[in-house]
Amino acid sequence: MEITHPARAGLLAARDTMKKGFSTIMSAQFFSSLADNALLVAAVELLRMTQAPAWQTPALAAMFALFYVVLAPFVGAFSDALPKGRVMFVSNAIKVVGCLMMLFGQHPLISYAVVGLGAAAYSPAKYGILTELLPPSQLVKGNGWIEGLTVASIILGILLGGQLVGPRLALLLLGVDCPLIDTGVDTPPEAAITVIGFLYVIASVFNLFIVRTTAPLQPMSGGVLGLVRDFSQCNARLWADKLGQITLATTTLLWGIFGNLRLIVFAWAAAALGYGTTQASNLAGVVVIGSVIGAVLAALLMRLDKATRVIPLAIGVGFLMMGLNLITNVYVAAPFLVLLGGLCGFLIVPMNALLQHRGHNLMGAGRSIAVQNFNEQACILALSAAYSGLTKFGLSAFGAIAIFGLTVAGAMEMIRRWHKRNLVEHKEELERLLAIARTDGH
Repeated sequence: MEITHPARAGLLAARDTMKKGFSTIMSAQFFSSLADNALLVAAVELLRMTQAPAWQTPALAAMFALFYVVLAPFVGAFSDALPKGRVMFVSNAIKVVGCLMMLFGQHPLISYAVVGLGAAAYSPAKYGILTELLPPSQLVKGNGWIEGLTVASIILGILLGGQLVGPRLALLLLGVDCPLIDTGVDTPPEAAITVIGFLYVIASVFNLFIVRTTAPLQPMSGGVLGLVRDFSQCNARLWADKLGQITLATTTLLWGIFGNLRLIVFAWAAAALGYGTTQASNLAGVVVIGSVIGAVLAALLMRLDKATRVIPLAIGVGFLMMGLNLITNVYVAAPFLVLLGGLCGFLIVPMNALLQHRGHNLMGAGRSIAVQNFNEQACILALSAAYSGLTKFGLSAFGAIAIFGLTVAGAMEMIRRWHKRNLVEHKEELERLLAIARTDGH
């Protein structure tokens, strides 16, 4: 049937609104995540300047992940109860508070935990709105863009943070005076944190312009115990789903390793290359090339029903990580990190999209993302706590990388066998679930 002119006009208007809404979300996410990771480097430099114990640096990852785990039963329901743009604005305001706490002398571990509180509330809204704004056929592509941009902002944030605390930009920033006002900004990390605060403000402005979707709101009800019970049921439901359990296990492990690898790179660069904070952040910046390429390739080449085919590749991530211990030359390290980043980007995007698709069908966008965040951040928290503890007892960066690499390779092999067993024992159910993804993806 031919679409009438008014109908065609309505479809075009809806498509333009969707494109505008998606670009606004992308912009808000980029600046917010950029600030998060630049602030991480500033916190690392603050700890170094105050000669804090070595275990406190990897503990930053644990503190950031803390509220993701503690508040998981509540943030998903909160995200589903209000328009996603408003949730993102409030969450970003909490991040600003954490940034100001660090600027005005609060311990970096406590301040970064408050930033993690804002991020915990931000994430379900950020990913949940994708399922409301985009049709299922565009979910992998949408995830490709959002994950590519997120990874880019992580690396660029680390790169920016390193430059802000470096001698050149720090001297320039500290040389800026406000007439008749004593700002109290006297050190490179403090100057860096001031600039980072403005990045959060930019993200907040974009939050205000995020479109309101037509998805129905789901009011929070049942009190604290009711929300905890509801979350526990959602978590159990996703782990019981024969497709959800595989995607959840894979993304949990990959993000758990990636969340800690950012901080391990600082220790590895110091041990293997003799790099300081600024130089290590510069080296970390090259990963953005590979990660973005990998995410874009996944968005172009992968479909929801084919996502599980990337699982065997994840085993290679573990062995590539261990390969870092053999590198002592920056000219070898740079392309190697590009390859490692590219593989991670290619793996995470399709698995994330399939997980969101299953979660959205099972329990709603916000709740499914909260379950995903809980598991991923619990993995980051556990690995970070283990790494901090081992560092306190003398573990080197080389030892940490070897342990992390073996963990990834071994765990991904177990997940591959788990999925293979599911294909044998639950073939009809998996074929039905993948058929749903295939139908929704066209």
